[in-house]
Amino acid sequence: MTRQTKTIAIANQKGGVGKTTTVVNLAAALSARRRTVLVVDLDPQAHTTLALGLEKTAGVSIYPVLAGVKPVDDVIQPTKWDNLNIIPSEVDLAGAELEFGARQDRLEMIRAALAPVRESGVFDYIILDCPPSLGIVMTSALVATDGVLIPIQAEYLAMDGLALITGSIERIRQSVNPGLELNGIVFTMVNSTAKLTADVMNEVRNHFGEKVYETVIPRNVRVSEAPSMGVPVVFLDPRSKGAQAYKTFAWEFQAKNPTRFTPPRPPAASHPAESAPAVEKPEVKADDAVSGDTDPQ
Repeated sequence: MTRQTKTIAIANQKGGVGKTTTVVNLAAALSARRRTVLVVDLDPQAHTTLALGLEKTAGVSIYPVLAGVKPVDDVIQPTKWDNLNIIPSEVDLAGAELEFGARQDRLEMIRAALAPVRESGVFDYIILDCPPSLGIVMTSALVATDGVLIPIQAEYLAMDGLALITGSIERIRQSVNPGLELNGIVFTMVNSTAKLTADVMNEVRNHFGEKVYETVIPRNVRVSEAPSMGVPVVFLDPRSKGAQAYKTFAWEFQAKNPTRFTPPRPPAASHPAESAPAVEKPEVKADDAVSGDTDPQ
């Protein structure tokens, strides 16, 4: 079996769209499916760090790695849950825009910082939580990633933010990172009874087609409460509507972004189709069967 690490940035230049909540719960749900995940909190507010049960600690972030003071391995922290690790954020990261803005390698600095982790093959997914502004840190994050996942609310003002971030993706793809793609769009905080919600969702789906994930995340009290407890809602209250939606979304995300493959058969295989890599189907644990969390692969 080989592992292909996927680096995904979760970003939106408009705040308040459920970006951090999506980072935390997607990462948690993937880890529960026995996928190894590294979350990189690039937002100086450190909301992702806090939502995963860690405190902000001076010198424990990607900042000293970018400054050349520490190797990246020194700032990777475990969480309370198996398969889920994080590079936390800290207040000093807020100064990165000014301090690193004049560096000639500023667009490449995050890709270079994470290169040893990616090349090690330890993680299935590296998920970058980007700050909600197109500055040096966010731009460098987009250069470092394979694809961008955009969480949006189903409201017309949110569509302005969608236009901004997709425009940024295209500019970076053309100039610095030709492999960058729109991984997808996921609707968050959805009020399924509002007509406006349906209208916006239909308009986005008509424009972006298969890039829009089928799963939508509903408004849910437990989703809002979970960050204050430092526990992802998929672990805090697995039966809540919000947790169920994020688990379904993780299923869909994982199927769209597989990272593990069995080795291809030799070219002498009797049928041409047999020489293509087969997608691994891990054994389903008993607790997964009870909760309905079987692997889509």
